[in-house]
Amino acid sequence: MKKITLILFGLIQTLMYAQTQDLTALAAGEHVGMNALFDDKDNLYGYISLYSYGKSGDKTKKFEYVVLDKNLNPVANKEFEGDITAASYQGYVDFKGQIILRPSMMDYSLVKNRELFTPVSMVIDPKTNTITRKVYYDYLEDGTFKEINQPKNWKEERKENREEKREKGYNYVSAVGEIKEGGYFAVEYKDFGKYINNNSLIKFDNNKKEVWRYKYNTNGDKKIFSTLSVIEKDENYIYSIMKKVDDGKKAFSLVVLDMKTGKEAANKPITGLSDDTIDMIDSFYSGYTGSIDNDKTFDDKIVLVGRNYAKNDFVGYARLMVNKSDFTVDTKALYFKPDFAAHLPKINALGYVESGYMLQSKDLYFMSDGSVGILAEKFKPEGQYNAPKTTDLVYVYTDKDFKIKEIKVFEKEKTRWVNSDYLFSQYLNNGKDVVFFYRDYQKDEVTKQKKWNLFINTVIGGKFKQEIIPISEKDNYIVTPYVGKEGYILLREYNEKEKFNKIRLEKLNY
Repeated sequence: MKKITLILFGLIQTLMYAQTQDLTALAAGEHVGMNALFDDKDNLYGYISLYSYGKSGDKTKKFEYVVLDKNLNPVANKEFEGDITAASYQGYVDFKGQIILRPSMMDYSLVKNRELFTPVSMVIDPKTNTITRKVYYDYLEDGTFKEINQPKNWKEERKENREEKREKGYNYVSAVGEIKEGGYFAVEYKDFGKYINNNSLIKFDNNKKEVWRYKYNTNGDKKIFSTLSVIEKDENYIYSIMKKVDDGKKAFSLVVLDMKTGKEAANKPITGLSDDTIDMIDSFYSGYTGSIDNDKTFDDKIVLVGRNYAKNDFVGYARLMVNKSDFTVDTKALYFKPDFAAHLPKINALGYVESGYMLQSKDLYFMSDGSVGILAEKFKPEGQYNAPKTTDLVYVYTDKDFKIKEIKVFEKEKTRWVNSDYLFSQYLNNGKDVVFFYRDYQKDEVTKQKKWNLFINTVIGGKFKQEIIPISEKDNYIVTPYVGKEGYILLREYNEKEKFNKIRLEKLNY
């Protein structure tokens, strides 16, 4: 899900009024952020609003959180002491149903350079409305756990790493995380600088006792080494992609580990895509868009979509699908030429459509039959004498075999100095369908004046439907759209001078 700030615009009465909340009235502190909360199944949980009261100690700052439900009703709030280096927090819901406040912005204005440290996340228990500092663990080379109460500052950490490297010839690196299935996972390896080896994935029980250890890349060097990327896990299995490199030659396989024993339940080669495509299919980074959520797990399959590469060039999209019943791997690829060209005649092999505009990926939508929706926007980067520009949005609808079923172009006026007019999206009808939102600055046919319109686009049962909502100017207000509960949109109207900071839910008419 993504959002973008709209300046000086708000929805008029075409949308039905639902419910409002005054963020300024919820707490006395300075409002420093708000975001939507989603549960571990990507369902909207509610919202969290953060407030700052400033410095409260040598290393602390006083904050307050307010939790709102999907209907904007306040359901919990509490003041707490956070680290002085935290400017604000971003909230998310973990697998336990706890709300984690992760520092989203750093504030080093109140500390000296030698005291710089990374602020710690906070944990809210909604059942008791209590908040505590998140507990972190180090897994040490001697096989023990160490609780971390305060992260080291960067100077201390760098000094310790240099001393360890001089003593051992390598740095021991590890990371620990709690898992939904109970217990903990740790990863470890030795970092020699130019290469790493002695990698392990280790499972521990709730008492931090080792249950099993999966070793790989035991003798890795600069030319021959292995990596393991976990793409999904459940109560039975861990699904991962193993890459083996031998003097520049790469081979990939799906490695499935038994969650109880750590033994390989399957080890099957992954083929049918270029090395670079498979190597990067577990993540999707798209220019000005940033990271895109590029995978979805269903009861019977895991689906990933990434960029399709040929000789380091982005030439289309690729899908990797894992069948959870027999661990078979299916790979498919789409190319701008010839696959896209059948629907977009002006596109070239690198995804450029016309006049220097490229297709920049914006979002991906996964359906239960394996079909995928790909949303892109025509984008022209900033040049030495030119502003960045965007025009049409392009929706690519594939079938279950990852073949293009339809490409729909949403024609849009040219926008300058903005990297995207795409706003955000959400699934509908229990994940079977999708709705996405974008804006456009258009000339009114009656008044001949240019005004902004909001475009609400649904893909239900594979069929497109669009509703256009006029957007009217509101002097000195910033209006920021957020995702709302199903069938709604949330708008935040803000005016710093007038201390106006309200949110409201508006019902959509589709």
